[in-house]
Amino acid sequence: MAAPPPPPAARQKILCVGLVCLDIISVVEAYPAEDTDTSFLVADFRRRGVDVAHVAWQPRGDVPCACCVVNAASGSRTIVLYDTDLPDVTARDFEKVDLSQYKWIHWEGRNASEQVKMMDRVEEHNRAQPPGRRVRTSVEVEKTREELFQLFGHGDVVFVSKDVARHLGYGSAAEALRGLRGRVRQGATLICAWGEAGADAVGPGGELVHSDAFPPDAVVDTLGAGDTFNAAVIFALSEGQSLQEAITFGCRVAGRKCGVQGYDGIV
Repeated sequence: MAAPPPPPAARQKILCVGLVCLDIISVVEAYPAEDTDTSFLVADFRRRGVDVAHVAWQPRGDVPCACCVVNAASGSRTIVLYDTDLPDVTARDFEKVDLSQYKWIHWEGRNASEQVKMMDRVEEHNRAQPPGRRVRTSVEVEKTREELFQLFGHGDVVFVSKDVARHLGYGSAAEALRGLRGRVRQGATLICAWGEAGADAVGPGGELVHSDAFPPDAVVDTLGAGDTFNAAVIFALSEGQSLQEAITFGCRVAGRKCGVQGYDGIV
């Protein structure tokens, strides 16, 4: 008997693995009441349609809190992070996830050794699935910690930050992609955004594609522009758009985000 067709893409979701950090920006009209930060975050996620069923609730530690000062004249931001002893998501936490629910899983590079185990589980799952049911994966290497660089070799799509590229001696996105392509696995896509210079990407065939940036008429708030770019690119690729279309869409959405406070009204 032939395998049943895969469920419609609309019924499958995108899972993000990383850390939730509450950014409290000094220009907001209201401040979360004392000891309500966790419930505030959950309510905000639900209001925006984000499924929190797989949140790994920790028995110790507090929600990380970042106080962000946004310069109204330029849109630049200064972040003061109050870090806590909140544990990172582990491979054991990830074992509870029903992978069949998802068409894409994205990791924010953090505790790399545990995250590699999670990715290995997805790879094992995919080997037993027909092509239409395999979970696509992506990972972001944002911080300049050597431990994170092992993540280059994992994921269908790898996002490398401007900071990491510069740390490794590269002076542009295109130069970084040419230099780092050998670190990703065969068939993977490598993407690097470079702020006002736009973004570059190289796909499995080796062809380099570029998108210019799309700055707003006035830069209001750049906080989260990089995350917005990543999310938009993942969405576009998961919907079947080409790599060129995806990074262009990512640059457009990130540019629009820089023109508004927060994230409401971007798309």
